[in-house]
Amino acid sequence: MPEENRGTTTLPTPERTGYGPVFAVREFRAVFLAHALSLLGVVVSEIALTVLVYGLTGSPLLSALVFALGFLPYLVGGTLLSGVADRFPPRRVLVVCDLVCAGCAALMALPATPVAALLVLRCVIAAVSPVFSGTRMATLTDILGDGDLFVLGRSLLRIVSQSAVLVGFGLGGVLLTVVSPRGALAVTLGTFLASALLLRLGTRRRPARAGGGALVRYSLSGARQVLADRRIRALLLLLWVPPMFVVAPEALAAAYADEAGVGTAWIGLLMCAMPVGTIAGELYAGAALSPAARSRIVLPLAGAGLLPLLLYPFRPGLGWILLALVLAGSAGAYTLGLDRWFVDAVPEELRGRAMTVHTAGLMTIQGVGMALAGAAAEFWTVSTVVGGVGVLGTVCCVLLAVEVRRTGGAGEVEGKGAAEWPGKGPGRRPGKALEKGANIDTRDGADHDMTGR
Repeated sequence: MPEENRGTTTLPTPERTGYGPVFAVREFRAVFLAHALSLLGVVVSEIALTVLVYGLTGSPLLSALVFALGFLPYLVGGTLLSGVADRFPPRRVLVVCDLVCAGCAALMALPATPVAALLVLRCVIAAVSPVFSGTRMATLTDILGDGDLFVLGRSLLRIVSQSAVLVGFGLGGVLLTVVSPRGALAVTLGTFLASALLLRLGTRRRPARAGGGALVRYSLSGARQVLADRRIRALLLLLWVPPMFVVAPEALAAAYADEAGVGTAWIGLLMCAMPVGTIAGELYAGAALSPAARSRIVLPLAGAGLLPLLLYPFRPGLGWILLALVLAGSAGAYTLGLDRWFVDAVPEELRGRAMTVHTAGLMTIQGVGMALAGAAAEFWTVSTVVGGVGVLGTVCCVLLAVEVRRTGGAGEVEGKGAAEWPGKGPGRRPGKALEKGANIDTRDGADHDMTGR
């Protein structure tokens, strides 16, 4: 098999909807398992580092900072380093990112590493994560193509990420009953190394998509191109904005449990309900719906997904609140169809940078959403805040859905692939201006996994 083959793997043609054809692709199986292992490493490192920092300092602020530092460097890494995803062979980027994270975990596990260095190393892992995620997303289009198999592959990786929210922290807590926090970090080292080995041996070497010039300038140029195109910008915002609002109930779960006068056991249920809904929604949409049906539900689900949060101000029983959270999480199934539209809209030579910007923006905006929800809860009750989030978020999402429909053409709501759409201008496919290096056309109108992997 040629080492420098740009072409995608020979793919099975799915005769029915479902995830089976995706797992039939050997390279995807390697990527899937590597994703699960590296994600396990991230989750365990977060838990172990939080416990370790608190044990060394006794400071709740510093221990909480461990989680905050999982969000903050994303914007920097995703903008200044996004060019790495396109300038270098993708397999090399993925392996090096895992090795960098493994090196950070090894240094964290050393008894002599001070607290300040632990926090810096946490920042390094977080800065590398958007480059890793963006490169992997772009690589999936080489492995699975940019059609329905890509959509289902992305869905499976998201399901793993959501599952990590449900079981990862529990497994990490059990691990810490057996080994010390630094011992748990040594386990993290092993998961990163195993991921790197799987990616090195289980995926083909492909050439860089593009490259040239200073890395930072190249990265920023790609970010500008991505955000300047009206179609791509609208799709990105629809991928970013609903998660920004939907994180509010999870961020305020402890405060809501206190407000409702229930025990700490309910906090775990409140935080788990939405991931359960997300996993169920993704599995159903991926296994039971056709590509055309997944395309048709994108805008309705994106626009109405936050409506269940309007139940909060009425202060119903907690059973109803859990049901509302499950429903809000299940609306995340809109991303299956939206993923297809996004990958179709982005030119191939820009794909790595676009995927990295997407990942960085998603994580950053969720951090902003958590912070704003917490700030609002200082002045109003949690029930009022979450209800307000439902109203404001729904308005924003509906407006974005309208903008996405305007930029996509009638084929969007008919369930056609983005490549078939005429767009708003004669013969213009989304992203065509970027493909040809032409000026971006904005004349036809005025100028969104909580884990990083």
